[in-house]
Amino acid sequence: MKITAAVLARTGDNPRPYGEHRPLELATLTLDPPQAGELLVRIDAAGLCHSDLSVVNGDRPRPMPMALGHEATGIVEALGPGDDMQFAVGDRVILAFLPSCGECVRCKGGEPYMCAAGAAANGEGRLLSGARRLHDACGHEVHHHLGVSAFASHVVVDRRSAVKVDRDIPAHIAALFGCAVLTGAGAVINSAAMRPGENVLIYGLGGVGLASLLAARASGAGTLVAIDPSAEKRAIATELGAEALDIEEAHRLPELFPNGGADLVVETVGRAAVLKTAYAAARRGGRIVTVGLPNPAEAFTIPAVSLVADGKTVIGSYMGSSIPARDIPRYIAMWRAGRLPVEKLLTSISPLSQINTLLDGLADGQAIRQVIVPDAA
Repeated sequence: MKITAAVLARTGDNPRPYGEHRPLELATLTLDPPQAGELLVRIDAAGLCHSDLSVVNGDRPRPMPMALGHEATGIVEALGPGDDMQFAVGDRVILAFLPSCGECVRCKGGEPYMCAAGAAANGEGRLLSGARRLHDACGHEVHHHLGVSAFASHVVVDRRSAVKVDRDIPAHIAALFGCAVLTGAGAVINSAAMRPGENVLIYGLGGVGLASLLAARASGAGTLVAIDPSAEKRAIATELGAEALDIEEAHRLPELFPNGGADLVVETVGRAAVLKTAYAAARRGGRIVTVGLPNPAEAFTIPAVSLVADGKTVIGSYMGSSIPARDIPRYIAMWRAGRLPVEKLLTSISPLSQINTLLDGLADGQAIRQVIVPDAA
């Protein structure tokens, strides 16, 4: 079938402003039908995430050309051949950006977010089966982004990239659970195993950072502090019960955490320098969870002796150490109960045709989550 998708031709050599230079082209592609173990999904809404921007600006190199987008929800329109007792045509699904094979040591050990097969497929721009279902007008393959490629009218995904949810969830809300909530809330609940009463500090209030803040509040944080240069984002954090600081106000941290630092520090910015600052802000024996994805050339350096002398723990958190089929439904239940108001992440809802301009808003640090919907036919 013919679809419309936002395709990136090259990575890392895309001048700004993106709205003027238009690195993403809305192209007509051929989408092959789903094969065994795959689903055809009509995209209803997709969130624009910093991981998408990182491919555009070269912080996250990927094979080109690539159809971008990885945080999304949609409706199943067709199943690949073979019996499927899990999905049916008409189901609403939320798409997760790392399919897990279910057979490797990590998957069988309860860590599917560390699946080597899924990570390799994502790095090579293909589905878990090894196939690519997208082709340009000349018949050349177009790479998949994180097994999803959601900035499109339709996608074919591995069924292990999809989680069935109730149809009554608004699409612009459902999309946010696929990355921002899965990653940010998971960093606090899964990776850090935060305990009620712990004092929490969060660096960065993008979609993932704000989701971390929501989860920390829902988990019973004591002192809750967030740092971000955006006044608009700080206002939202304040509304949600956090003490929100500008970067220049970081000198107040000893006053806010008088016992030598925070119990838990969450770094979501994706810069090694910020991670180093986050490490210093944790108390002795504290935990530092990092979910940001810095450029591969950046190095994180600390005095080696401090790991023993200060007893700190640095925790890398990919996809919030989440199991999507388990965690997406429980986060949705928290949202329904009013404990996880993810609608606070939503900055705007815009048509796919505005995607390049929306990239500028993300790169400028002003947007939290801009949700994209396919243009009307």
